[in-house]
Amino acid sequence: MAFGLNRHELKAWKEKVERGEIAFLTHYWLDDRFPGCTTVTKVGCNDLQTLMTWGAQYDLSPNWIHRDMKYPHYDLFGEKQKAILVEEGIWEQINKFDL
Repeated sequence: MAFGLNRHELKAWKEKVERGEIAFLTHYWLDDRFPGCTTVTKVGCNDLQTLMTWGAQYDLSPNWIHRDMKYPHYDLFGEKQKAILVEEGIWEQINKFDL
């Protein structure tokens, strides 16, 4: 279940993904499969080559891409999530979710 984001944030993320840009969207999220994780960051881009190239710099396997037809993305959790957000300078999301 996702919460902690609004329609404007989701719409902006989708638009950026559709334009072939790397887009970040963090929200609260609870899933019993990932105990201890309370947030997820979706890093999307509809240009798979661009997304795979971006992911390679952080040792993210192309096999980890959620290959949604319109919004392909990586799901980032935990320490990897925070480290990538810091490296990318996505401070608004780091601060908003107290990562």
